[in-house]
Amino acid sequence: MTQDDLLARAQAWLAEDPDKETREELAKLIDAGATDELAARFAGTLQFGTAGLRGELGAGPMRMNRSVVIRAAAGLAAYLRAKGQEGGLVVIGYDARYKSADFARDTAAVMTGAGLRAALLPRPLPTPVLAYAIRHLGAVAGVEVTASHNPPRDNGYKVYLGDGSQIVPPADAEIAAEIDAIRSLHDVPRPETGWETLGDEVLNAYLERTDAVLTSGSPRTARTVYTAMHGVGKDVLTAAFARAGFPPPALVAAQAEPDPAFPTVAFPNPEEPGAMDLAFEAARAVDPDLVIANDPDADRCAVAVPDASVVGGWRMLRGDEVGALLAAHLVHKGATGVFAESIVSSSLLGRIAEAAGVGYEETLTGFKWIARVEGLRYGYEEALGYCVDPEGVRDKDGITAALLVTELASVLKEQGRTLTDLLDDLAVAHGLHATDQLSVRVEDLSVIANAMTALRERPPVALAGLTVVSAEDLTKGTESLPPTDGLRYHLEGDYKARVIVRPSGTEPKLKCYLEVVVPVAAAVDLAPARATAGEVLVAIKRDLSAAAGL
Repeated sequence: MTQDDLLARAQAWLAEDPDKETREELAKLIDAGATDELAARFAGTLQFGTAGLRGELGAGPMRMNRSVVIRAAAGLAAYLRAKGQEGGLVVIGYDARYKSADFARDTAAVMTGAGLRAALLPRPLPTPVLAYAIRHLGAVAGVEVTASHNPPRDNGYKVYLGDGSQIVPPADAEIAAEIDAIRSLHDVPRPETGWETLGDEVLNAYLERTDAVLTSGSPRTARTVYTAMHGVGKDVLTAAFARAGFPPPALVAAQAEPDPAFPTVAFPNPEEPGAMDLAFEAARAVDPDLVIANDPDADRCAVAVPDASVVGGWRMLRGDEVGALLAAHLVHKGATGVFAESIVSSSLLGRIAEAAGVGYEETLTGFKWIARVEGLRYGYEEALGYCVDPEGVRDKDGITAALLVTELASVLKEQGRTLTDLLDDLAVAHGLHATDQLSVRVEDLSVIANAMTALRERPPVALAGLTVVSAEDLTKGTESLPPTDGLRYHLEGDYKARVIVRPSGTEPKLKCYLEVVVPVAAAVDLAPARATAGEVLVAIKRDLSAAAGL
């Protein structure tokens, strides 16, 4: 693109931009002759995929802004009309990030202008409430405006169809084609009125549904510290806990209210270093049974437990540990159906399901796949996502997961036991399944492409002294999985291990998921088994980094 072409594109975009803020931003760049910055913003368009849209806020087609959202909404509306859904209901939710309410209103206007009915949730609410509302209201689609746990400068646009689960191929490509067909925003009708703003009826129905995950008459005694991580979870979670009869959670006050700046954390993700520091500080003051955190849109749930062996006295459980605990609890409650997880999650779930005689299925990464498993009763993913009531919410739900893990902690507390004790039981019964992750955040996306190329062209023959007995390129698909960009290695030697390498679908990260299984004969063997597993995981990280050229 020549400089003249670049300026012409920027001027044309400016002429259509409905947002005063981004118009001013873009005009300043044009006036300053900031060609490098303009080139970055006009190098293409933000791609609509199975995660919908997600990106940095700002002016131009490579940023999240009202112009991009209006085009996305118009493309979705055209797709729904082409599928015979004209007149159908589209329900729209949003979080408390910058511009979220604007993007939600724009979506409602576009849907109304396209001959669909639109209903906005009444205020910023957790993503699971939107996922619930789709099925509860009989909608043909749903939109959630959120960037989940991304940095403050980001926002996103997540699309669900009428079954209440996120889009998968080929719907994403078909919607993207409709977006590409929109030539001008002037061609997109956007009336000022005509959509409905819902009251609290849907939220109240969701809260009534949360009771279904608990067993009538079960203990409700576990005490919690809770952080909403500056997101939208507090009011809904505390209401759900009050309905259930749990002690009111002690709130991390500095993080309790929605704040799009996320001032107390570097990244508003419970998995990130330092994000839980204030929650642990609160826990040391009130001595609860567990700490619970939601991410900013409250579809994920983090859990921490007392642990005298670590600095500060509290340990974050890995998503795989919580996933196994919830599975064991559901088995104990007599759950039937299929337990499902993504390929990057621990194989321990399969062992638990097999021992309990319930179905088990492995899917590609993401709840868009997990939620579609036939007969699903429980699904989880290692990135702190748990679907414990698939008939109510066909997506991860950090509110109902928090209720269920607090019920489990209460049951164990009545027995004089803890979540850690149950994890020990599972390790003795099924082997110690230790997991870890090597995650590399990059500025330059070519680093990820180069690492994947290096591993494909020169696959490792051994990692941590364990022989690579199978190396699968997942772009070719497998007998049970459709194609995806990833690599999977199975290792054997003194222990069995598994490694999966894939680019993140929502962030500029290369993610490597590691698991080693160490047999455990009795509880006395747990400490040395954990030490051994830790050493093997460190060695796998080292060798994998070298093989990938990282």
